[in-house]
Amino acid sequence: MPASFTYTVRDRTGREITGSLEADNADVLAGKLRQMGYFVVSIDEQKVSMAKKEIHIFGAKVGVQDVTIFTRQFATMINAGLPLIKCLSILAQQTESTTLADVITDCQREVEAGRSLSEALGKHPEAFNSLYVSMVRAGELGGMLDDVLLRVANQMEREAEIRAKVKSASTYPIAVFGITIVLLSAMIIFVVPRFAAMFEQMGGALPTFTQVLVNISHFIGGWGGLVLLAVIIGSVIFFRRFKATAKGRLVIDKIKLKLPVVGVLFHKTAMSKFSRTLGTLLSSGVPILGALEITGETTGNAVITRALDDVRDSVKEGQTIAKPLEEANVFPPMVTQMIAIGEETGALDVMLNKVSEFYDTEVNNAVDGLTSMLEPILIVFLGGSVGIIVVALYLPIFKVISMIK
Repeated sequence: MPASFTYTVRDRTGREITGSLEADNADVLAGKLRQMGYFVVSIDEQKVSMAKKEIHIFGAKVGVQDVTIFTRQFATMINAGLPLIKCLSILAQQTESTTLADVITDCQREVEAGRSLSEALGKHPEAFNSLYVSMVRAGELGGMLDDVLLRVANQMEREAEIRAKVKSASTYPIAVFGITIVLLSAMIIFVVPRFAAMFEQMGGALPTFTQVLVNISHFIGGWGGLVLLAVIIGSVIFFRRFKATAKGRLVIDKIKLKLPVVGVLFHKTAMSKFSRTLGTLLSSGVPILGALEITGETTGNAVITRALDDVRDSVKEGQTIAKPLEEANVFPPMVTQMIAIGEETGALDVMLNKVSEFYDTEVNNAVDGLTSMLEPILIVFLGGSVGIIVVALYLPIFKVISMIK
């Protein structure tokens, strides 16, 4: 389990900074701080009280929308020249989220005690992730906190917009598929047995198609249904546990990128988030190695994360970013070429922002196209599934009628 450490570092200007972070051990934390461009002065393990631990373990996670609104209002107040502590006091009173209000109040106390804003925010990962804290730290060091906060708010709003777009597009097919399963299950469990009893009274051999459907109904209605339910529950539990492991997440993310139709959407979404996050970090003044590490942690895809780990190792050895990205076979040629141009011209953050804008448009187009394509397919699937069962049920009746004639 990661331990909590307090550290003292110096930045490139010689300014001393203290803070606290969690890491597996002191050496790992020292390596991370050096990658972020700091000179490590000291690292000490921190003894965390049980009360503080309970806040992080049992505290409710703050909503992204609440944090976004807080960030934009915070940036406006800082730009207007209000003192930092005064800003936090006002924001704690006017936020609608009681959980976020408690977090802001705690951050206010930390700042009043002499800690930096980034250190205070870093103590609340339930509200502010590593990307957020690192950008605020860079804004503090560069004296452009209001500008960085606006960039953070824009970043969060854009990501929320893309998530909402993808979620909205996936709601319809999931709902139709769920309705289809419910209808099929109801017909097989309740309707088919009634027809089966009627068929037995008629006598004679049932059509093969109908007999298969009746056998399925008997299987699901008896002990077979319990077995099937146990298999489904077991599969879900196994999938969740497998996904929770590093190897499982990597395997699943690889499969997601290679899926037909939707795999393209997953890939474009990952490229959009990668380029936007890295571009925002670099434009905010975060050192390249630290920016690559934070981007890898927040990209949401293990394949991209592993590729960025290799890129970071290559950059440490003096290579460019574009070359190892190209060798990763994950990033499209357009992305690597734009990054190469950005490195040559010294405008890498600008190029990355252009790439993110391009992929944002691509994601929107892909979602719209996928929705248009899935709608008729799902309607045919729903109608066809129910129609097959109806035909199977009425085949014996048609057969009897033809025999009477």
